[in-house]
Amino acid sequence: MDTTRLIIVAVGGQGNLLASRVIGEAALIADVPVRMSEIHGMAQRGGVVESAIVFGDASSTVISDGEADVLLGFEPSETLRALNKCNANTVVITSLALLSPFTVTTGSSVYPSLSVLQALIRQKTAKLIAFDAAALATEAGNVLSVNMVLLGALIQTGTVPLQVENVKEAIMNKTSKTFVESNLKAFELGFSVAKELG
Repeated sequence: MDTTRLIIVAVGGQGNLLASRVIGEAALIADVPVRMSEIHGMAQRGGVVESAIVFGDASSTVISDGEADVLLGFEPSETLRALNKCNANTVVITSLALLSPFTVTTGSSVYPSLSVLQALIRQKTAKLIAFDAAALATEAGNVLSVNMVLLGALIQTGTVPLQVENVKEAIMNKTSKTFVESNLKAFELGFSVAKELG
């Protein structure tokens, strides 16, 4: 099996780690070899959370600069910050719903223009799918389901070796029963928007 390297970046509290657990569970269900690692940083204070997920016969979860096949970003400036992990063949999926970092909130720095940010990503990578995942999460009935929206978009691209039914089963296994219905709806909305933008 070919090796596929996925980087997921988010701000603490956006559900990156749950998304990673769902992906891991889906891989186990499908009998796809997978290795995962996480960097939590200052997650509880709105810091960066990064997951590295490697599918296939790899001996390490380390994804060096230029090695990512797919970059999944929950927040646009964090997606831009992780661009060094990408190459000319990388597919990037990002939410355009911004969460201003502390430095922007206090006025000591300026948030990059979303159009400039997208242009920079397009220059370096093969494909960019960018949309407001927070709006779709709200439409699904749970503002916290941004992670499931982005998972739907990821699976639609076919860039990772997981099938829709395996991911849906993993969502049912790994997420709170209270939110299963809204999480599945969020997944479907993300899948649909990626199909439209693809």
